[in-house]
Amino acid sequence: MGFGRKVGDSVQSPDRGMRRTLIVLVVLAVLGAAGGAVALSAPTLFAGAARETPAPKLPAAPRVLGPLAKGPAPQAAAVASRLDPAAEAMPGRFTGVVMDPASGATLWEHDAQRQLTPGSTGKVVTAAAALLTLNPTETFVTRVLAGPDDGTVVLVGGGDPTLTAQPENKKTFYPDPARLTKLAEEVKKAAKGPIERLLVDTSRFTGPEMAEGWLTADIAAGYVTPMEALMLDGGRIDPTQGDTPRVAKPAEVASQAFAKLLGVTDISEGAATPDARELGSVSSAPFADLVEHALRSSDNILAESLAREVAVERGGEASFAGAAAQSLAALAQAGFDPSGAEMHDGSGLSTLDKIPAKLLGALVAAAAAPQKEHETQFLRPLLTGLPVAGGDGTLDARFGRDSDAASGRGVVRAKTGTLTGVTSLAGVVMDADGTLLVFALMSNGASPATARPLLDDMAAALSRCGCT
Repeated sequence: MGFGRKVGDSVQSPDRGMRRTLIVLVVLAVLGAAGGAVALSAPTLFAGAARETPAPKLPAAPRVLGPLAKGPAPQAAAVASRLDPAAEAMPGRFTGVVMDPASGATLWEHDAQRQLTPGSTGKVVTAAAALLTLNPTETFVTRVLAGPDDGTVVLVGGGDPTLTAQPENKKTFYPDPARLTKLAEEVKKAAKGPIERLLVDTSRFTGPEMAEGWLTADIAAGYVTPMEALMLDGGRIDPTQGDTPRVAKPAEVASQAFAKLLGVTDISEGAATPDARELGSVSSAPFADLVEHALRSSDNILAESLAREVAVERGGEASFAGAAAQSLAALAQAGFDPSGAEMHDGSGLSTLDKIPAKLLGALVAAAAAPQKEHETQFLRPLLTGLPVAGGDGTLDARFGRDSDAASGRGVVRAKTGTLTGVTSLAGVVMDADGTLLVFALMSNGASPATARPLLDDMAAALSRCGCT
């Protein structure tokens, strides 16, 4: 039984060829808070991640904030005076919401139930479902079992995209990855006699390997790899980078790498018997850490794998459709209202995804709320991946010192989303009174080059607001 079932009842690119969801590079540490205050400490740079385009060097935003003030409750009229004119002038289709996480009250909304394509902010849905469903200390596990015949072993894919063939002294894009080299050593020691044949079991995942709204060109572009239960480094050819070209047959590449480590050439699909002896296993970093990394790095494949793990834990089908359905069901069970949300994947890369801003706002608000019993702490990692405006991650080249959004530097922290004609921003901001506000802003139908600075300006306007 996943944690969502334990706490659920109590938890009330501009061009098609540049559709990349921008990389998130920072870690935002969120500390427990009392009353209406949440303490935020600044991020550290995640080394080695790639950006869509080189960002101009800007003076860093403040890297440390003290506890947020516990002051009067923010007033809806004050927020509206800041945002209404901008919302009315927004080109294309727009939806937005601002919430007070301390009280859960909606302070402002503009067509907040309207369904728009979220881009990478759709990962917020997957992250919340994973945090509410999975045991945060458990992991993806890749196993090898004794085969049905002497000299045969079975490599069982456990859905872990962080598995790597890199040796222990080599870093990869993922935190504390499971090592194929370690698994091979365990198997060699545990096997009774020489190993002559390798069977590969990838049955944990079902259904299509590419989601609706994904393109095969996305593989070479570095955004995705076909979803198989066995892969190395998220299918990346270069295991140290983010959005770099991926392989078209990830399970085949992984099984060949493992066979080479075992010294065998006979590889085929197959499964072990139900009572087969385990010869070895390796585990990923804990799920809570992987949720943070999926948000921080905006990693599509890791988000998809987490969504499928949610489906498995809830007894659903580990496919795109099953993972999406079970993720939304997990939110509903936890007391959120997912009506109007339509997901075709777990990463937000699909152009067919639709989410109301109100749902995104509610999820971030729950993660930022003062702790009540047990529910809030499960969602805290939703905040740890948020980039800092003008400081790091996908916001490092935004909120420039000479821009209209300069006041948001260091006090706006948000998940970005970018596809062709899609721009979104969802996160938290400290207003002029030192009060924490949650916002979700989404634009469809306008070029990101146009919509992006407008959304930044709206978030920055909240930072200037004396909203009490």
